[in-house]
Amino acid sequence: MTFIHISKPWQIPESKLTSEKAYFNRRRFIKSIIGASIGGSILTTTGCQKSSSQTALEATLDTPKLKPVRTNPTFTESELDRPLTNNLVAGQYNNFYEFGGNKRIWMNAQNLPTEDWQVKVTGLVKKPRNYDLDDIKKRFSLEERNYRFRCVEAWSMALPWIGFPMKAIIEDVEPTSKAKFVKFSSFYDPEITTGPTLHFGSLPWPYTESLSIEEMANELAFFAVGIYGKELPKQHGAPIRAVLPWKYGFKGAKSIVKIEFVETQPATFWHTTVPNEYDYIANVNPDKPHPRWSQASEKFIGESSEIAWVRKQTLPYNGYGEFVASLYS
Repeated sequence: MTFIHISKPWQIPESKLTSEKAYFNRRRFIKSIIGASIGGSILTTTGCQKSSSQTALEATLDTPKLKPVRTNPTFTESELDRPLTNNLVAGQYNNFYEFGGNKRIWMNAQNLPTEDWQVKVTGLVKKPRNYDLDDIKKRFSLEERNYRFRCVEAWSMALPWIGFPMKAIIEDVEPTSKAKFVKFSSFYDPEITTGPTLHFGSLPWPYTESLSIEEMANELAFFAVGIYGKELPKQHGAPIRAVLPWKYGFKGAKSIVKIEFVETQPATFWHTTVPNEYDYIANVNPDKPHPRWSQASEKFIGESSEIAWVRKQTLPYNGYGEFVASLYS
């Protein structure tokens, strides 16, 4: 299907969007705290002097450059109603519960072993696969997509992912007619992914998430292997993660090691842990509040090198209703 995209009145011209140089601006970061008991992190500079923490952060983001790829014309910067989020801010403000229960997980996440990574695709498929990263980059055509990212905690970003549509995996492994859902499992080793230091009770590791087959086949569903023109840093879910821009961010499993096609809806991490707060579908919905806060608006983290918020009204399906609303009618 070909989508004819008509610019919206609120879209900004590409000339006003963030330049690549702005991603690496080194001004002072300020501390910010949001949500329920989940705090932000802070990196500081003095004049031209960088703190050791900022130098360490920059090193984690200095991953190998990917070969230049085309930007999908449907998902360019000019199709967003906001600038892209600053690279340094996006790289230090992450949820990754395998490595801790606050935003300052970027340091702990460097313990993730990504060498000789394998992604096993199994279950109700005609052609089971075991991909390594070279297989993925050669077999599937990579592209850049600029997507809004909306966290269930009512903050948001805009990010330039590089990867490939999930439906390419479907075509490659050929699920049988019995396959109705797909389950994603993240890397887990209790010696490495030690989880949050706060007491959350017994957690259902490994981290798992799931989609229906129809959701996975949707044009928006994406596997990312890069961001900002480079391979994914570990705090972003290296070396491969799910990106589902119409859903809350927790649906996007990081550091995926297994993809399994199944007949019945599988249990997932947050829906199992706190079902009254994290439902299985988890589509962005401004009219459905979280039990502890409204979802009608969000704090957008933009092009500034500071963790500075701009209040925005939340859009149904995060602004992607034209692509996905029919899945739920």
